[in-house]
Amino acid sequence: MRKYIYISFLLFGTLIVSCSPNNVQLNEEIGKYFDSAGVKGTFALFDNGTGDFTIYNLNRYKDSAYSPASTFKVVHSLIAIETGVVSDEKMSIQLDSVVTMETAFKKSIVPYYQEVARRIGKDTMQFWLDSLQYGNHSIGKSIDSFWLNNTIKLTPDEQLGIMKRLFFNQLPFQKRTHEIVKRMMLRESNANYQLSYKTGLTYNEKGDQLGWVVGWIEENKHPYFFVLNMEAPSNISLVDTRISLLKKILSNQGFFEGKR
Repeated sequence: MRKYIYISFLLFGTLIVSCSPNNVQLNEEIGKYFDSAGVKGTFALFDNGTGDFTIYNLNRYKDSAYSPASTFKVVHSLIAIETGVVSDEKMSIQLDSVVTMETAFKKSIVPYYQEVARRIGKDTMQFWLDSLQYGNHSIGKSIDSFWLNNTIKLTPDEQLGIMKRLFFNQLPFQKRTHEIVKRMMLRESNANYQLSYKTGLTYNEKGDQLGWVVGWIEENKHPYFFVLNMEAPSNISLVDTRISLLKKILSNQGFFEGKR
């Protein structure tokens, strides 16, 4: 069932409510894709041109905070490049083999970013998390694992806000820093669309898997921002389910044909 309502709450980092209310379409039909995959979660899509939101599971979207897992690599990379800890996406670090930031970003190679976090240091990392108002800002005791162990948390709404601000170079970083991270996020590009995203996967306090896909899709030079958040018991693999679910939902919304 699709339900159109007007909501006057602040969607963090995405739209600031003024005199006009936000147009939010609650689309419960999207739930069938979560059900068929055996997972629960939320999905939101923001049409930058019209200011319209399409949301499944509104309460989870705006009220519940979760560990960012590897989606934190977006902000992590921005901080690393801005501070000069990493020169650009081609900078390599010797692990078991030589790995570049671009490879570590796209393949979610945790040890690369753990080393980068140690080089950034706790004080500098905390400064940027506070400046960004990133989730609960909390690093805790472990500079190299706080984004994986449920120490720092943010809502799906906050994730969407970060994606929009990144796309438009509106985060407190230089333009070059934004552009490098956006290049790393681009995963599919053809005549019909360009799809950019970052995935994340970890476990919540209950031991269930927690998965993310955050990013945007462009058709006819028009950006649409999305966030997919899900959780499932350990017997369901979210590694492939995340992208499969995202593409099914986007296809349902009329994407991938260059007609949006």
